Formats: sequence, C-alpha cells, structure tokens
Amino acid sequence: MMIYVPNLLTLARIGLVPWLVVLLQNQQFTLSLIVFIVAGLTDALDGFIAKRFNAETYLGSLLDPLADKGLLVCSYIMLSVMELIPFWLMVVVVFRDVIIVGGYLLMVLFFGSVKMAPLAVSKINTFMQIAYIVLILGSLAAQYDFSAIQPILSYVVLLTSVVSGLAYVYIWSIKATHSSEGSSL
Repeated sequence: MMIYVPNLLTLARIGLVPWLVVLLQNQQFTLSLIVFIVAGLTDALDGFIAKRFNAETYLGSLLDPLADKGLLVCSYIMLSVMELIPFWLMVVVVFRDVIIVGGYLLMVLFFGSVKMAPLAVSKINTFMQIAYIVLILGSLAAQYDFSAIQPILSYVVLLTSVVSGLAYVYIWSIKATHSSEGSSL
C-alpha cells in the first residue's frame, strides 16, 4: 500500500497547479503562497517516502519531474503575465525546461532508454527558482517591499538556469557522441 502514496502525493501536486493559476489570476496572493508551499511539501514528502520505504516506481519517476516543471513553469508564466516578474526571466526559465524535456525526448527517440539523474547545478537552480517564487508571493501576501533583493535573485535564477541548461546540453552531446561511436548510454 505504501508504494502508492508517493504517486498520490505527486498527483495531488499536479492537481494543485490549476488551483494556483486561478488563485494568482484572482490576485489571492496569500492563498497562492500557501498552495505553492503545500505543493513544495508534497514534493519533499513524496521523495522521502519513496526512498525511505522503497516505494520508487517508474510512473513516479515520470510524474515527479512533470509535476515540478508544471508548478514552476505555470508560476513563472502567470507572474510574468501579471507583470510581477520580468518577462525575460520567465522566457529563460521556460526555455530551459523546454530544452531539458525536448533533449530528453530526443535522446530517448534516438538512443532508447536514457537514465537521467538531476545534476547538482540543476538542484541549485530548482531551489533558486522556488525561492524566487516564494519571495515574490511572500512579498505580495505580506505587502512587504523586497524590491532591493528581487533584481539580485532574478539574476541568480537567470545564471543558474542558463548554466544548468547548458550542462544538460553538454552531457547529452557527449552521450550522443559516445553512442554514435558504438558505446552505450
């Protein structure tokens, strides 16, 4: 029975995404922050349960990154549309995810099954993307001015997004080159 819990938590996180979008559209920033944090907690909890109770599944390995990307991409798009974060930052964050998902799909298409683990720089990037959203939503919910920190964090998210995106492209290029030379991925 425990094997289903992480996947149910991941599905719950996916279900929170449309709710978050509607709350943002209605400028309910306190509830948006709560939903975003709850979604983040489900991410941490599903990972902990899956590892701790040996409940990792193939379905979970597919759903978890999709849930994470859905949450972050929708948050960045909505906040950009609402002109609460820079448009250029949303473009970089979304484009990075398109490159990662597209690159993965191309690798699978051309080389079959590809094992992919998140890179350290990617984990740092995800943390920075989340911290940025929490800062924005927190400042809107509390009506506190974080405008001195926001540009700095914007550029940190930009830097980590570009570096992590390039790291994946580099690694996939090496794997594709070795695979075309007869090595296996």
